[in-house]
Amino acid sequence: MSLFISKIISSIIEIMLFALIPFIWWLVTAKKKMPFLQWIGLKKVEKENRAGAIKFIVCTTIPFFLLSIFFLSMLKGTETATADFAGQGIIAFPAVLVYAFFNTAFPEEIFFRGFLLKRLKNKIGFGIANVIQSILFGGLHGVMFFSLAGIGIIKTIVVSVFTGATAWTMGYINEEKANGSILPSWIMHGISNTASAIFSMFSII
Repeated sequence: MSLFISKIISSIIEIMLFALIPFIWWLVTAKKKMPFLQWIGLKKVEKENRAGAIKFIVCTTIPFFLLSIFFLSMLKGTETATADFAGQGIIAFPAVLVYAFFNTAFPEEIFFRGFLLKRLKNKIGFGIANVIQSILFGGLHGVMFFSLAGIGIIKTIVVSVFTGATAWTMGYINEEKANGSILPSWIMHGISNTASAIFSMFSII
C-alpha cells in the first residue's frame, strides 16, 4: 500500500512539473483561443478517425513490445525506473498501473507530444517537428540511463534510438491518425511501461 501511495504522490508531482511550462505558455498565448486540455490534445479521437487510430496502436504496440523484451534483456542488472517493483509479484500491480500511466507516460505525453510537437508543428510543419521531438525524447532517455543507471555508450545509443523511434511513431499516430489527440500515445506509452514493470514484478528478465 505504501508503494501505491508513493506512486500516486510522485505522479501528481511529475504531472505538475511537466505541465508547468505548457500551462504558462498556454496562459500567455492561447488562453482566449481554447481550453488548456484541448490545446495539449487531451481530447477524444473523432469517431471517423477512431478505427484507424486503434489499428495503428495495435500494429505498432506489438512490435514495440517484442523489441522491449530485447531492450530489457540488454539492460539486465541495470537499475531502472521499474526497480521498485522487482520481485514483488501481483501485489504490486495497482502501483504499477499508477506508475505506468500517470507517473511516466502522462507527464511525458503532455510535454513532448501535447506541447512540444504541437507548438513546433505550427511553426515548422509536422515532419521536421516530429523528428525534433523524437530526437529530444530519445536523447533525454539516453542521458538518463547513462547518468543514473551507469550504462555504457553503446547501450545509451540503443536506448536513445529505440525510445526516439517510439516517440516518432507515437507523434505520427497522434497527429496524422487521431486528429491531434494525445490519447493514442498515452495508451501506447502506458502499455509499454506496464509491460516493463511486469517483467520486473515477476523477475522474468
